[in-house]
Amino acid sequence: QVQLVESGGGLVQAGGSLRLSCAASGSIISIHVMGWYRQVPGKQRELVAVITSGGSINYEDSVRGRFTISRDNAKNMGYRQMNSLKPEDTAVYYCNTLQAWGTGWLPGGSWGQGTQVTVSS
Repeated sequence: QVQLVESGGGLVQAGGSLRLSCAASGSIISIHVMGWYRQVPGKQRELVAVITSGGSINYEDSVRGRFTISRDNAKNMGYRQMNSLKPEDTAVYYCNTLQAWGTGWLPGGSWGQGTQVTVSS
């Protein structure tokens, strides 16, 4: 099973930027669909971006145009560039591999500890 470690979070002012990283081990990620999730305290973890093994990307509406995800299969890494951050982006961010389930996705790997992003107004 794939293990994932997220990093790069921190405290940033509204309008600022952060770049998150996702390091994968236990399997080569090039064969996997990858996803970025975020979780606000008291709410369910939500999938906000998906990148397929072929590089096709989908974003949830609230982050489209502000967040960009990418992957470096040679390094077994995933990245998430977050620009124009808003206070409502404050959350713990996770990455995971994804498995198709009906018309959606299910997480496929072990959850990492996530990385906290805090956006001040």
